[in-house]
Amino acid sequence: MGRYSEPLAGQFVDWADVGAGMQVLDVGAGPGALTARLVERVGAGNVHAVDPSPPFVAALRERCPGVDVRQGVAEALPFDDDSVDAALAQLVVHFMTDPVAGLRDMARVTRPGGVVAASVWDVAGGRAPMSDFLHAVRGRLDGAPEERGQQGTREGELVQIARDAGLRDVESGSLTVGVHYDTFEEWWEPYTLGVGPAGDHVAALDDAGREALRERCREVLPPVPFDVAATAWCVRGRA
Repeated sequence: MGRYSEPLAGQFVDWADVGAGMQVLDVGAGPGALTARLVERVGAGNVHAVDPSPPFVAALRERCPGVDVRQGVAEALPFDDDSVDAALAQLVVHFMTDPVAGLRDMARVTRPGGVVAASVWDVAGGRAPMSDFLHAVRGRLDGAPEERGQQGTREGELVQIARDAGLRDVESGSLTVGVHYDTFEEWWEPYTLGVGPAGDHVAALDDAGREALRERCREVLPPVPFDVAATAWCVRGRA
């Protein structure tokens, strides 16, 4: 996913109107795709990040020295009220236990008038990085990973979550990134690494099932070389 989340992060920072000198929080920072872009924009000393995973927290501290990295969840952020100028959540809302509570707490730690922004892949619309894979799997193999029911992945859902969280001046939009592949194997190989729901699905297949899925994916994708576009819904509002 890094091949998509890295370029998305650059666009998302612009969408959230992050400017020099601002104190900024990355919620659900993961391995730091967005954190690194925020460091480029405002400097490590002005960036804060939080993630519930201890391995991600450790990796992020190593990747982005000088950033204030803490372990925690979006619904109960380990930061004081009104402590940042902007709080961003990239590709995280659909993983929150309670998205409304998550954005509400992001607003709590953001100074009045500051920006709270979020983005989520358009999984429901078939425009996510995994959409070709899911299309190949769906309806053909038992136990296929399914992500279309996750909150925020349908048009308009992020806006409603933001409004329910009490954000003001809510605006919505979309951001699109493209990734180039020279070979089919370059696209297929990440799914064989056992990472995430798709990786778990591939790992659980026997050799025949894995080969059948591999060939089905080849049929779904364009002839090589090809480009894959991915679109994320995004929302921003004021605390």
